[in-house]
Amino acid sequence: MNPAPDLKTFLDDLVARFEHPDFIAPDPIAIPHGFDDPRDQETIGLFAALLAWGRRQTVLDKMEELCDRMSYRPFQFVVDFDPVRDATALSGFKHRTFRSDDAVWLTHNLSVLLRKAGSMERLFSQHMQRDDDTVERALEGFSLSAVSAVAGTPARLSKHLARPGTGSACKRLNMYMRWMVRRGPFDLGIWDSFRTDQLVLPLDVHSGRQARRLGMLSRRGNDWRAAIELTSFCRTLDSSDPCRYDLALFGIGAYEVPVDARLESEATSTSTSSPTER
Repeated sequence: MNPAPDLKTFLDDLVARFEHPDFIAPDPIAIPHGFDDPRDQETIGLFAALLAWGRRQTVLDKMEELCDRMSYRPFQFVVDFDPVRDATALSGFKHRTFRSDDAVWLTHNLSVLLRKAGSMERLFSQHMQRDDDTVERALEGFSLSAVSAVAGTPARLSKHLARPGTGSACKRLNMYMRWMVRRGPFDLGIWDSFRTDQLVLPLDVHSGRQARRLGMLSRRGNDWRAAIELTSFCRTLDSSDPCRYDLALFGIGAYEVPVDARLESEATSTSTSSPTER
């Protein structure tokens, strides 16, 4: 599949426009950017990514509340967490379907895991090999361990930790990994255990709509197979860093970037059809 030259130019221009520090403040990535210690960045970054749904300002407000509850020391709060002593710090916290008991159990599980692994990066990287094509095994292994490290963890916690094995596109975890692996000025780029070409584009209804509009995605459902298809297309645009185009797809929708009708037509003509899903 060879993308239309005009499409690549259009998307590259959008990446150049939106991969800029000016767009950090209104985005959930502003939360980890607000910390200096990489351990704090990767710890609070996970919470910010998992809670990044709904109105962006609401997400930022809820994350500010969570940071305050953690005394603005997220890594230390999580690694030292004692469910008897510290659960009250999270009591009453809620964002959409993420409740205070979810926060307690997630923090408890992460605490157990972090004491053994030492870092969030290690919690992901220990599940995959350096030459893996994608981060699929890292996402699968992390999510499974994060809901099973502590005996008695409620099954409902798995609702907040997606897995490729269930068919989920894992949008929030893929976004988190983009934040951690890609180097700035927008993303943090503090993890060295992964390559940017292993990242999978964060796919949701909004980015999927724009991708289909531009002929970058033919699969109808926004599932793991669709995320891989979109990533594969973006590798034809940039084989070393396909996830950079997530910034372009997000920008088109969030900032209502006009798309030339001719570009849509050209792009669509380059895409291939896929069998009807499910």
